[in-house]
Amino acid sequence: MTLGKSETARKLTVDEISEIVAGGLDAADLGGKRVLAIIPDHTRSAPIGLFFKLVCERLHGCAKQLDFIIALGTHPPMPDNRIDELAEMSASARAARFPGVRIFNHTWDKPDSLREIGTITADEVAELSNGLMREDIPIEINRLVFDSDHLLIIGPTFPHEVVGFSGGHKYLFPGIAGARIINAFHWLGAMITNPVIIGTKQTPVRDVVERSAAMLGIPRTCLSMVMKGHDLHGLYAGSPQDAWSAAADLSAKLNIIYMDRPYKRVLSMSPPMYDDIWTAGKCMYKLEPILDDGAVLIIYAPHVTEISYTHGAVIDRIGYHTRDYFVKQAERFKGEPRGVLAHSTHVKGVGTYEDGIEKPRVDVILATQIPEERCRAVNLGYRDPAGIDPAEWRGREDEGVLCVERAGEMLYRPKPELADERGLFRPEAGG
Repeated sequence: MTLGKSETARKLTVDEISEIVAGGLDAADLGGKRVLAIIPDHTRSAPIGLFFKLVCERLHGCAKQLDFIIALGTHPPMPDNRIDELAEMSASARAARFPGVRIFNHTWDKPDSLREIGTITADEVAELSNGLMREDIPIEINRLVFDSDHLLIIGPTFPHEVVGFSGGHKYLFPGIAGARIINAFHWLGAMITNPVIIGTKQTPVRDVVERSAAMLGIPRTCLSMVMKGHDLHGLYAGSPQDAWSAAADLSAKLNIIYMDRPYKRVLSMSPPMYDDIWTAGKCMYKLEPILDDGAVLIIYAPHVTEISYTHGAVIDRIGYHTRDYFVKQAERFKGEPRGVLAHSTHVKGVGTYEDGIEKPRVDVILATQIPEERCRAVNLGYRDPAGIDPAEWRGREDEGVLCVERAGEMLYRPKPELADERGLFRPEAGG
């Protein structure tokens, strides 16, 4: 049974949220059990602090043990002050009010923190991926899950560039998983390409996620949120599959904007929660489907100083390129982490690589504090953010110019009747 509430016209009240959380936790019968709650980091809009308090109030003193782990994937570990901000409660306040409750960072790159639970065989991978990949994928997950009797997945569901819609079991794989499944997961999405997969509910990548989760024998409950901006408009409690499915359906209504024309110039303004291009790349992902051939997209993020705090050295080495650039030079890049290759292709966008010549479909420019020399070295353009006035970009849609405030979570797509098989505007729909 899935408990849920959705409102397209207004946000949910705290009382409505509390009722669904309580009902979902009570249905899971967590008294006397060890519970591990999986939550997102600061790069997702969601009232995690509220949910932290509601879950602790319901389970502390009832559950045998209650812990939280941050589903970082390969994002950098959150320092103590950022964890306090995420929980909306200092460590001392947490210790006083909810003694014994701990919050852990996931450590994807420390083998001792992981346990292998099985392998998706090459034949299974070929079947799940429709032949795009054929390889064994070992499935590893954070060992902390085995110190629990029940997993509680808490987080929002948005259109996502790799899996179609985030949420559900994605908080386990790749959220608290090992590098091998993380790299395979992202590369499969890159092979399909961002415009095709983003905002699509059932995808081969989601099938890989669910196949991985099926290997984990620990019971699970999911509190799946749907945001519109900073406001919570939907909440579903139940099994990860059912709660996620309901949330994805609502997210498709609230988080996708259908456009009737492509755009030649786009200023995509990054919110402060994206603190490097690894995360601010969503400002490209969510807008690529409405970019015209030859368009320019500027990721406007004056606060960003780094390409990736975790993978910057790799990106400096490989640069940003189209999928085919890597696919047609597979031997050259075989030693590079495919999750980073996937990020590279998502930021650069769709394009071709023929006879040694790469032709990206659009020109992606960074307007950040990253120096021009480094931007160009990784095969992206550069603009001084001080020379950009967002006001000059607003209200010019009729000219094929679009300014998107707080980019990265709302997906912009062609209207279905105007889209081609690539997920882009058909050529005759050009602006």
